[in-house]
Amino acid sequence: MRRLLSSLAVVGLLAAPEAQAQLQCLSAPDRTAIEVAALRSQLMVLATGCRHEEKYNAFIRKYQPDLMSNERAIGDMFKRKYGKRGQQEHDRFSTELANAGSNAGVRLGTDFCDRNGLIFAEVMSLRSADDLPAFAAGKDLVPPTMQMCTEVAQAPAPAKKATTVQAKR
Repeated sequence: MRRLLSSLAVVGLLAAPEAQAQLQCLSAPDRTAIEVAALRSQLMVLATGCRHEEKYNAFIRKYQPDLMSNERAIGDMFKRKYGKRGQQEHDRFSTELANAGSNAGVRLGTDFCDRNGLIFAEVMSLRSADDLPAFAAGKDLVPPTMQMCTEVAQAPAPAKKATTVQAKR
């Protein structure tokens, strides 16, 4: 049992730098937007899985203008990165965040709510919304499986039409 716990601790320590490293390609504002979105998603998973809907609603009310601004920033980032596929990729991203949080809940079982429930008290005790980005970054909630730094392949330029010159006979 001790060996299993040690292995899990090592995996956790290795995953955190990997998750942070996979966000390094992003600009600071984009990275912050992703981290705040991951925090919101984690709180949503906790609200639904642990029956903390009232705490989640209080979080949304307290930070609503900032969360709405953050969501617009994420939408803009996905439009810049993916063009016409921006909304589709944004939806995929949101689903992956929620699934990662939910999967963590399944892995931890009944410990999930106990281990993570204090995050509501922590986030609600922040002095202002200005503290939210640093708080979100410190929680390291972006799953290492999220691939935010993959570049979108540019569509090849259309081929020029070949012109043929017919020789006069």
